[in-house]
Amino acid sequence: MSSGVCLRVLRAAGSPPAASSGSWSRVRLPADPRHAPRRGLSASGRGGTMNVFNREMKKKQKEWAASLRDGDQFDYLRDEVGGRVADRVYDIVRTFPLALDIGGGKSHIAGHLSKVQSAPVTYENSDLQKQSRRSEIPTHRLLADEEFLPFKENTFDLVVSSLSLHWINDLPGALRQIQQVLKPDGVFIGAMVGGETLYELRCSLQLAETEREGGFSPHVSPYTAVTDLGNLLGRAGFSMLTVDVDDVQVNYPGIIEVMTDLQGMGESNCAWNRKSLLHRDTILAAEAIYKEMYGNEDGSIPATFEILYMIGWKPHESQAKPAKRGSANVSFGDLSKISQPTNTNTS
Repeated sequence: MSSGVCLRVLRAAGSPPAASSGSWSRVRLPADPRHAPRRGLSASGRGGTMNVFNREMKKKQKEWAASLRDGDQFDYLRDEVGGRVADRVYDIVRTFPLALDIGGGKSHIAGHLSKVQSAPVTYENSDLQKQSRRSEIPTHRLLADEEFLPFKENTFDLVVSSLSLHWINDLPGALRQIQQVLKPDGVFIGAMVGGETLYELRCSLQLAETEREGGFSPHVSPYTAVTDLGNLLGRAGFSMLTVDVDDVQVNYPGIIEVMTDLQGMGESNCAWNRKSLLHRDTILAAEAIYKEMYGNEDGSIPATFEILYMIGWKPHESQAKPAKRGSANVSFGDLSKISQPTNTNTS
């Protein structure tokens, strides 16, 4: 499987494909000066864009994870969240002839949206068990950048994304582009990691590093807070917004297994201000702190992944709109004057 960000175009059955079903189309975008690595506040974009993540480092991390021979054992979280995103697609009573899956990977969403061939898989270091899925939806894959979508406006009926957008520097810009490539009355359904993710690991490492080294550096990447997500979607031009939070907790034997699985997922820290080396004494101290503060009775330790789910629609004249301010003909004060029916005993 090729590495890098995968933009997967999904065509519903009966829709005319742009190429043969299941084919691969690799599109290399022309060099763009905005892709050059920069730290801190970038001059590009409206009002400047925060450049928190080293995107080149994240690309290398994903390439390494994709090259693992036994990489499927690290897919449990993506499969779980992909299934929950698919459930939200099923909640909408509508067909979507053309859809875009940003960061599609190994059909973590599409595998739940069509007939699939399944085989049981047990994931090491995890209490999650899922089915290995292979989607039958005709797809066309493009290697591109989530921050620079290579599609025309008003192209897709549906855009989905699962566990990809949290590594974007210009999240407001990416959401605006998603809104633009949707057709009017199209819908975006996504999931991304939230700010409380891996709080157990973050706290344990900070306490251990402060004790052993006299200070701490960030070892877990910063993520978007749920309180900001609705505002970002609104600013991007979406309407009829829905945002909800779900915690997925996975139990591991120890802190080494937590960090090993994060590497295997391609989810290691890639912030510019990350510290590349953890001393052995610090890791041992963090292990003890982790088990003391958060450990389970059986000796395992929990790792919590806060998942933010979002749904936003591109505005269309057919959509329900709130009434104009001042147009109500009944006040809340009048409700108190409504008499309640009384029960009468006819016996």
